Amino acid sequence: MTAHFLSELLSFLDGLPEPRIVMNADYRIVAANAAYIREFGGGKPIVGRTCYEVSHHFAVPCDQAGESCPLKQSLEAGTPQHVLHLHHTPRGEEHVAVETTPIRDDRGQIAYFVETMRVVRQASSRAAAQGLVGRSPAFIGMLEKVLRVANSNAAVVLLGETGTGKELVAHAIHEASAREEGPFVAVDCAGMTETLFESELFGYEKGAFTGATHRKQGLVEAAAGGTLFLDEIGELPLSLQVKLLRLLETGTYRRVGGLDWLPADFRLITATHRDLRAMVQAETFRRDLYFRINTFPIHTPALHERAEDIPLLAASLLERVDRKPGRKFSPAALAWLSGRRFSGNIRELRNLIERASLLADGDTLELPHLTEMAEDLPAVLPNASGAFQLAEVLDLESVEQRYLAWAVDRLGGDLSTLAGQLGISQRTLYRKLQAVRQGASKQGGSA
Repeated sequence: MTAHFLSELLSFLDGLPEPRIVMNADYRIVAANAAYIREFGGGKPIVGRTCYEVSHHFAVPCDQAGESCPLKQSLEAGTPQHVLHLHHTPRGEEHVAVETTPIRDDRGQIAYFVETMRVVRQASSRAAAQGLVGRSPAFIGMLEKVLRVANSNAAVVLLGETGTGKELVAHAIHEASAREEGPFVAVDCAGMTETLFESELFGYEKGAFTGATHRKQGLVEAAAGGTLFLDEIGELPLSLQVKLLRLLETGTYRRVGGLDWLPADFRLITATHRDLRAMVQAETFRRDLYFRINTFPIHTPALHERAEDIPLLAASLLERVDRKPGRKFSPAALAWLSGRRFSGNIRELRNLIERASLLADGDTLELPHLTEMAEDLPAVLPNASGAFQLAEVLDLESVEQRYLAWAVDRLGGDLSTLAGQLGISQRTLYRKLQAVRQGASKQGGSA
C-alpha cells in the first residue's frame, strides 16, 4: 500500500470521534488520528513507536508479556478482534476496550491494522473509591461482560456475594449504554409488601386509598428512558413475582386506583446474593420470571476471588474515607489486608480502612491500625510455640501472602532481615508485600 493510501486513510480516521491508530505487522504505529493523540498522546510523539510501548510501557509485544494481543489474534484469524486492556493514559491507568481490524492490500494480503479504543469510564472517582477498580482476571472478565451487554437492551442479572459492588456494576452498565442520559432508578426488593410494591413501582392516583391526596409517579414511570435496577430480587415474595412478570411480559402497568394501562420504557437490571436456580427448584422463585430476567447473567467476584486487587482497592478506598489526603499503607499493612478473608467483601474492607484511618496519626497506616479493631483474626496464625499453622485450607498463593504478613509483624517490619531469611531480594519481598502479582513476563509496572 502506498503513502497516498495511508494519507487518505488517516484523513478518513481523523473525522471519526473514536481514538484510532494504524499499525503494521511489526506492532509499529504508522498513523494516529486526532482523537487518539488527544486522548492518549500526553504531548509525546506517537507515530514510529510500538503499540505495546505506548499503551503498556512494555518492552515486548503483549502476547509475550502475558496479555492477549489483538493484533496477533487479528493476523492469525484474519478478522476483527476485541479485547479489554489496562492502558497507560495521561490520566493514569484506565481500562480500554480495544477493537483491532485488519486492512488488506490489492492482493488480499493483510498489510495494516486499524485499532479503535474506547476508554471504560467506570473508574470515575465515585465508582473507583467504592471498589469498582481492579486488574485481576476475575475483575477483567466481569468488566468484559459488562461492555458486551451494555449497548444492548438485554435484561441483566448480577449474581454475587453481599458487598461485591453489584449496584456499582449496574451503574457501569447503565453509563455505558445508549440510555446513559436517562435516569438510573434503584429499588430494594427486600421487605417489599404487596401494597408497597405496587404503589412504589406503579404509583397511584389521587383518592386511590386513604391518604392518597395527590397522584404519585411510580418508579417504573420515573425510570422511563433509563434503567430500572431491582436489587435483592431473590427476596421478592411469590405474590409480587407474578406482578413483576406481568410488567416485564406486557411492557405495561397501571397505577393503583387507575384505569388506563400505561407503557413502560426501561432497561432491566436485577441483582441477588441468592442462588436463584436453587430457589426455582425449591419453587420459591418462579421459573418463568427466572428465565425472563436471566438473559445475561454476570458474576460479581468476591474479594477472595480477586485478592490481587486488594492493594488497588485499599488505596482507592483510603483516598475516599481518609480525613488526611495523601496517606499510604505500609507494606505489612497491605500484605495483611491481601491475606485476609473478607466475608463482607468490599463493604467490610471499606469499614476496616475507615477505622484504621481514624486510629492513625502519621502519614502511614501501619498493621496495628488495622488489627486493633479487626472483628476476627487472620486465618494464618502462629501457635503458642511460635510455629506457623493454618486455620483453614487455602490456595498456595494465599498461604504465602498470609505467612508474609505474620513474618513481617513478628520481625517488627524489618524487611532487610526478613528478605535475608527468605533468601530473596528486598525488591522481591517488597513486590510480594504489595501483593501485585506481576511475573517476569510483565515487566514495566503494568498489568
